Amino acid sequence: MDNALLARLREAIRGESLDGWLFYNFRHRDRLSDEILGIEQDRSNTRPWIYAVPASGDALKIVNSIERAALDGLPGAAVEYGERSALFAALAKFSGQRWAAHISEELPVISFLDEGTAGLVRREGLELVPAAALVQRFKGLLDEGGAASHERAAGALRSIVEECWNFVDHSYRTGTAVTEGEVRNLMLAGMEKRGLVTDHPPIVGAGAHTADPHYDFSGAGAPFARGDVIQFDLWAKERAPAAIYADISWVGVFGESADEGTESAWRALRSARDAAVGFIGAELAAGRRPTGASVDRRVRERLIADGYGEALRHRTGHGIDTECHGSGANLDSVEFPDHRLLLDGSCFSVEPGLYFDFFGLRTEIDVYISGGKPVVSGGKAPQIELLYCGRSSH
Repeated sequence: MDNALLARLREAIRGESLDGWLFYNFRHRDRLSDEILGIEQDRSNTRPWIYAVPASGDALKIVNSIERAALDGLPGAAVEYGERSALFAALAKFSGQRWAAHISEELPVISFLDEGTAGLVRREGLELVPAAALVQRFKGLLDEGGAASHERAAGALRSIVEECWNFVDHSYRTGTAVTEGEVRNLMLAGMEKRGLVTDHPPIVGAGAHTADPHYDFSGAGAPFARGDVIQFDLWAKERAPAAIYADISWVGVFGESADEGTESAWRALRSARDAAVGFIGAELAAGRRPTGASVDRRVRERLIADGYGEALRHRTGHGIDTECHGSGANLDSVEFPDHRLLLDGSCFSVEPGLYFDFFGLRTEIDVYISGGKPVVSGGKAPQIELLYCGRSSH
């Protein structure tokens, strides 16, 4: 870690008006600490270490005497310990201060510090608070280059969706059999052609498979049948260091029409999606920073009022950065309630879904905050109507 990276840590600490950020690891259990500090996975970690970064002043490296090189390369004064009590006694100098640590009752994705160790830290007089907001500030906000990378990925995914839908539409018009696997392979080929990478193959579901939000299959998958609801869900990023993911979902019908129940559910879903963006924009324009939880509540309340409460099975969205499910605020008030603010640079999906016995619908766009306003990614308007095969245009 160079001093510039240390300065970024301190910027995050001060942004949340805290006194410091406490990193602790044992046997590499905290992948987040390793990632942020640049600790290699093959570096020995058979004894606990602590890296304490105060808002001002020297950082402190507390390492075991038989693994004194555990934090080599990090700036700060080193303190060696032998007895376990000495590991925590070195923190007494920070007594009475509020420090962020990797703990959380609501966000297990950042909660790595075990309760026993946290209790020993507290005995030295430190008040511990969740580090989620600092993690967002450090690695979950896009800079100008990150936003540009995200936009390119979003535009590329949109073009892949259009190619795939044209293929499905042509198959329908010509009476040619088509399977989920064929379409998924076409998506993966489109990603490869555009220099994109993904951490998992996209979701292509037809009929009852769309009722499973995380549907997956091996081999050819199921054939499309006339009248099937079709779900496309794909995510990828450029093949470059620090590239940012995009993640979109589109839905259609393998036919020229759908029943009124499907149409009504789609209209409610689309309206809730767009209301989320409108709510964020209105709050920011009024000088208020919405939280991820507040956006999810707005969407959820709207869909419940429309009579779809029983069809809700997941949160409204997740943070996006170099990982598809990133470190920034999630739009979530019920699964893992996220009360972090949507700061400038926040990037996240807006993907409400409704799931019934025989089909499901999910419409997903990506949004990032720039200049105090929400920006819908991809350079085009989000999906407005259900896609239908066999119609003159879509």
